[in-house]
Amino acid sequence: MTVSVLVVDDSGFFRKRLTEILTASGQIKVVGVATNGREGVELAEKLRPDVITMDYEMPVMDGISAVREIMKRHPVPVLMFSSLTYEGARVTLDALEAGAVDFLPKNFEEIARDSSQLQKILIDRIMDVAGSRPGAKSAPSPAAAPVPRPAAEQRATPVSPHPGRDKPRPAPEPQPTARHTSRRGAAKHYSVVAIGTSTGGPVALQRVLTALPAGFPAPLVLIQHMPASFTPAFAERLNTLCQIEVRQAADGDMLKPGLALLAPGGKQMMIENRGGQGRIRILPGDDRLNYKPCVDVTFGSLARSFPGKTLGVILTGMGSDGKEGCRMMKQSGSDIWSQDEKTSVIYGMPMAVARAGLSTEILALDDIGPRLVEGVS
Repeated sequence: MTVSVLVVDDSGFFRKRLTEILTASGQIKVVGVATNGREGVELAEKLRPDVITMDYEMPVMDGISAVREIMKRHPVPVLMFSSLTYEGARVTLDALEAGAVDFLPKNFEEIARDSSQLQKILIDRIMDVAGSRPGAKSAPSPAAAPVPRPAAEQRATPVSPHPGRDKPRPAPEPQPTARHTSRRGAAKHYSVVAIGTSTGGPVALQRVLTALPAGFPAPLVLIQHMPASFTPAFAERLNTLCQIEVRQAADGDMLKPGLALLAPGGKQMMIENRGGQGRIRILPGDDRLNYKPCVDVTFGSLARSFPGKTLGVILTGMGSDGKEGCRMMKQSGSDIWSQDEKTSVIYGMPMAVARAGLSTEILALDDIGPRLVEGVS
């Protein structure tokens, strides 16, 4: 399948370079280029590309305004190019909230030093984004239904060492109904609520966490695939929007109710049990693992530190990170919730968990926050 791409950027050099890289793959056809956001909006409606690459700082109309306009008129997956700076992070988060699906550094040297590796990463990301659902909406859940469990679970697979290689697979048949199975009002005590996500996660986390009251009774830990320069700005953004306190985790932080700690980008976050209270350990990123932070690492530590006392939640994202961590948690007696296909921007991570038979409950995105309020004591 050939994927059609519209390139929107005010830099002639960048437009030419990106077009050359994408065209050389044979899988992608650049159907148009635009020099500003207004041209991008007009060409998006005229050409109807499969994916749009978008710069954020342009004359006439900036990238964020262009994304908003495109999402209103004819939603198309948008991949933002941004700088890996604090200000770049803030702008990128605005773009994701406006409807962009994912982002990459505009400085290609920050993606890969080797030209062949750079081409592979760019092509894989474009192909992955082409299968996403921009602006995926949550819908009221249907009546409660049990989550079917396969007769035999799939064998464990390691975290992929290649970015973008874990492409979303076809949805399982039959698709489990997205609805919690516990009775309304039934609440359970959890020592920790852990939420893992990737592509589409910044907006999904915002929608879940803003539904929680300041007095939420359990500690939360958050694992979002994100560069080191982005996580401080993301934690600050969530803290401003939420009633609970949100901040980037630091080594030695103690977990407490109503506090959500976000794993820092480029590192691994583990949880220790110190006399019944959780304590954060921040470790250097392991080059053998593609994801830094990695959901499997944090969830696996929780399976050991708080067996049977943790709630794991897997939201939208590419690949299968979190599946093995969820397996360890489930084997220890803990509960696992996963986002449904309809409301996931990319149904990769939650699908991997559901297909492995690990999901205690499968929920629409806008049901997860209220369900946490209802089900966690």
